[in-house]
Amino acid sequence: MIKKTLVLVTTISLFSFSKTTYAQAPDLGSAATFVLFSSDGAVSNSGSSQVTGNVGTNNGSSTAFGNVNGVMHDNDGASAACMADLLVAYGQLNNATPTLFPAPLLGNGQTLDAGIYSIAQSATLNLELILDAENNPEAVFIFQIEGSFSVGPAAKVTLINGAKACNVFWKAEGLVTLAPGSTVRGTIIANNAAINMGSGITLEGRALSTTGAITISGALAYLPTGCGSPLLTGPYTPNLGSAACYALFSSNGSVSNTGSTFVTGDIGTNTGSVTGYDQLNVTGTIHPIPDGSTAMAATDLLGAYNYINTLPHDIELLYPAQFGNGLVLTPHTYLMNGAATFTDTVFLNAEGNVNAIFIIKINGMLSSGTYAKVKLINGTQSTNVYWKVEGAVNLADYSEFAGTIISNNGAISGLSAGTILDGRALTTNGALTTASVTADMGPACAMAGIGENNSETAAVYPNPFTSSLVIRLKETSSDQTELRIFTVTGKEMIRKTISEQTTVIEPELSSGIYYYEILMNGRTVQSGKIVSQL
Repeated sequence: MIKKTLVLVTTISLFSFSKTTYAQAPDLGSAATFVLFSSDGAVSNSGSSQVTGNVGTNNGSSTAFGNVNGVMHDNDGASAACMADLLVAYGQLNNATPTLFPAPLLGNGQTLDAGIYSIAQSATLNLELILDAENNPEAVFIFQIEGSFSVGPAAKVTLINGAKACNVFWKAEGLVTLAPGSTVRGTIIANNAAINMGSGITLEGRALSTTGAITISGALAYLPTGCGSPLLTGPYTPNLGSAACYALFSSNGSVSNTGSTFVTGDIGTNTGSVTGYDQLNVTGTIHPIPDGSTAMAATDLLGAYNYINTLPHDIELLYPAQFGNGLVLTPHTYLMNGAATFTDTVFLNAEGNVNAIFIIKINGMLSSGTYAKVKLINGTQSTNVYWKVEGAVNLADYSEFAGTIISNNGAISGLSAGTILDGRALTTNGALTTASVTADMGPACAMAGIGENNSETAAVYPNPFTSSLVIRLKETSSDQTELRIFTVTGKEMIRKTISEQTTVIEPELSSGIYYYEILMNGRTVQSGKIVSQL
């Protein structure tokens, strides 16, 4: 009787367990940073493709891509490393033991669970293929195709119940063809064969070939997130100090307006005058002539400019004259090494991180076409976007711009006829003109904790200080709190965790002006200027 009961319990237990997948994702190594790569073959584009991730070949050239949200690597150390890592990943996929053997025609509404699928010939995907992770975030899908792989027109791979593109892998022993309008999720590795992607396709993953050309045309291809990929945060926030209170400001030049302009934020100049603004249309202070506030703002603006100017870039956008045109950028420091012409739309994608920072450095003037737009998507905040321009800024009529513009030695004009600025326009030296625009810098001045604002998170005193500095939090908090102190050029001097309501530090900083930030859970909640009199 006892034996029968045990058998029954065991049987019930086996059937009650959920399905388990033994598929393991391959180690892509450095190949994980490439969205398009061939170990031996040309990588080429036609049409307006939007690409996020590195692009390259270890034996050939990458051509006609325009601006890519990634780094181009042709025949260099990075491409050599990618070639080696790709071969390892291919071997892991090829040698994985299959457990499932579907028919060579995939899709047509078919739903598949996680596992290792083997197709002993060429395969085709039509209409819709649904990959179901069954609420297992670690679910891995591997398709071993022992021939060519073709995806039909408008066919798509759909991920449900927690399935992730970063955990989907397609290994093909032949030509891979993605027909126009198709959508594929996952990393494609073609062995000794080319990969051809038609117009209007979407690839959330990678297209990698051990030997063979890769061609795309008017495609959207971007690296998948998750599965240990780094959370993009961008660089440290530039410290605007008191300049954060200004929506429109020139350190040295007149600031003038015609027409009905609406501004949220202060308006001022430290050399010259402010004219033409109606106080009824300004939520902030108009500083008609230089005063103590404008003097401090000029100093603080220079400090912010110096920090951005010396900040190393992650990605160089190689074609400044073609900026925009649907380009998608993620949290990084970008460089355009020349004058930039902004046409159509640029998308800033925070990938769900509302604290992510974007810095775009332009070594030349910036001009936009009519109706050019900066679009903030997936959590991007305009207060976290900064544009450094070496020269004049000219935004055409009906432009929509987001972020803080810092022009160095250049006038800011063209803010007219329906232009919307979700941020600030600041120049170190040059006139600033507006005409019937809307400029709204948001609540960033209050958040910065400048002056006697009641929203300050902490008291930082004495200021100036000699040997000791006190940081007293107004309220205790379970949030992780950190103090950072920088020089006026942006060099970090001190980083300290604040765990008590009152903390005393001895900075040992030489005499001079410094900037501080107080962060909670990685987000800047207060910043300001301190003076050392050591």
